[in-house]
Amino acid sequence: MKNMPEDHPASRLIILSGLRGSGKSTLLQSAIGRVRNSGQDVAGILSLPVEKNGLKVAIDGLDLRKGEKQRLAVRNSGSQGALDTDRWQFNPHRMRWANDLLEAVSACDLLVVDELGVLEFERGQGWLAGLKALDKGRYKAAIVVIRPELLAKARARWPGAQVITLTVDERNAILEELVCRVMKLLEKA
Repeated sequence: MKNMPEDHPASRLIILSGLRGSGKSTLLQSAIGRVRNSGQDVAGILSLPVEKNGLKVAIDGLDLRKGEKQRLAVRNSGSQGALDTDRWQFNPHRMRWANDLLEAVSACDLLVVDELGVLEFERGQGWLAGLKALDKGRYKAAIVVIRPELLAKARARWPGAQVITLTVDERNAILEELVCRVMKLLEKA
C-alpha cells in the first residue's frame, strides 16, 4: 500500500464491503443514524433494498440530505438496456437524479456513496459523480460500499482507504467499528 499524506481524501475514506445479502445498506443506515445523532452533516446516497416475501425486488435511492427517495432499479426480467446488469434494470432518469445529487454535494461531515459497482468500475457508467466526489475530498469522512469482487479496483483507486468487510455473524461488532472509525476521522478534521 502506498503511503498517503494525512490530508489526502483517501486517508479519510472507509470502504465497506461484503457479500450480497450481508446487510451492508442496513448496517450503513444504522451507522448514519448514529453519526447524525452526534450532530454531523451527512450527505450522499443510500441504496435501500425493497423486499417482497423476503426477496429483494427493487432498489430505492435515498438522498441523505433531503430525504427524497426514488426507485432506482427493479429485478432484471431479461432486458438488455444500457444500464442493466444481470440482476437489475436501472432506470436511466433516476440514476441521473442520483448522479446529479452526488455531483452537487457540497462540503459535508460524512459523505456516503452506496454503492459503486460494475457500472462505474467496469463500464464507465452509473454514478461517475460518486467517484469524483470521493476523489475531491470535500468531506471530513466518507463511506463507500463496494462488493468484494471489485475491492481490488477500489483499493487501486484509493490506496490509503480503510476497508471494513461485513460478515453476517459479526454485524453488531462491525457496526460499532464503523461508527468508531467515522467518529475518529471526524474528530481529526
